[in-house]
Amino acid sequence: MKPFKALVMLEDGTYFWGRSFTGRGESFGEIVFNTGMTGYQEILTDPSYYGQIVTMTYPLIGNYGINSEDMESEKIHVAGFIVREYQPFYSNWRAEKSLGNWLSENGILGIEGIDTRALTRHLRIHGAMKGGITTETLDPKKFLEKIKESPAYVGRDLVRYVTCNKVYYYGKKGKENFKNFKGEGKYKIAVIDCGLKLNQLRIFVEKGAECLIFPAYTSSEEILSYNPDGIFVSNGPGDPGALTKIVSTVKELLGKKPLFGICLGHQIIGQALGATTYKLKFGHRGINNPVLNLFNKKVEITSQNHGFCVKKEELPKEAIVTHVNLNDNTLEGIFVPELKLMSVQYHPENAPGPHDSIYLFDSFLKLVEGEIENLYP
Repeated sequence: MKPFKALVMLEDGTYFWGRSFTGRGESFGEIVFNTGMTGYQEILTDPSYYGQIVTMTYPLIGNYGINSEDMESEKIHVAGFIVREYQPFYSNWRAEKSLGNWLSENGILGIEGIDTRALTRHLRIHGAMKGGITTETLDPKKFLEKIKESPAYVGRDLVRYVTCNKVYYYGKKGKENFKNFKGEGKYKIAVIDCGLKLNQLRIFVEKGAECLIFPAYTSSEEILSYNPDGIFVSNGPGDPGALTKIVSTVKELLGKKPLFGICLGHQIIGQALGATTYKLKFGHRGINNPVLNLFNKKVEITSQNHGFCVKKEELPKEAIVTHVNLNDNTLEGIFVPELKLMSVQYHPENAPGPHDSIYLFDSFLKLVEGEIENLYP
């Protein structure tokens, strides 16, 4: 595909010149960076990135192509993609097409030739901010005006753009139309879909569960009417402080059934417990984030993707902090035995990332069975 001159610009006026490897276009969103060396397909299809333009810090992207097995949702959710060098000649036995062709087919603008080290350093110093990428408005002053007029990321409910439209079932055969729980699983898990990743459902099924997935704005009464054994609150995009309706629903569910939350689900649970959230300067995004398990003092290398955090000092006294981030000591996990509730800020389902924390799915299913001891081995 013919390359087109492209402009990458931040809302503070900083800009970089590069070239598009996906055709022409223009897009706006919060510009963030991810430190993963692999996993670009999973990142691009992770609904948590809705409304964001992702910069990869690893310098060569695209070398293993795209395949139909590594999708974490049904489509691409990022607003744009920035890399140092794009590799169109992929080599992998599972690959079906190139990254560039896939992005182009889906109308997603991909930019290469950017000094991603300089861009990442700027974001680390000044914080994540709004920005844009374009092949159309190449006058920096005019493009900056467009960026400033684009929607803010903070304060918006973005879950409504990524949650499912109706209830559906996920079991041994994957996604199916909803009829009811089939009874093929040992555990019946109700899932509140705030923008979930498919590997979360796959792991639940592998471990003997079957899942009924609900749109994020489903009432607590409807969820409980199916008498699930446990309730899972998924990851998702945007500012958790804007999700007042979902927080109210989860607050109504506290103590009714065992509860497990990941990433945005963790932030929603934190708010339901009475704490507030705040925006991190540049967030945690990558597959190499060290987290300390406070029960066994072991370090878990984790996959993360979040720009907000729960204020741990505002949690109620009955909430036990289970994990902390070793880079900045922020909250990474909560356990409330009395409520049979647990949550983590990171992604134990990996995809992409290490498998250090996958035990948390077993821990939640133990919680469903009534155990409250030795959940964090």
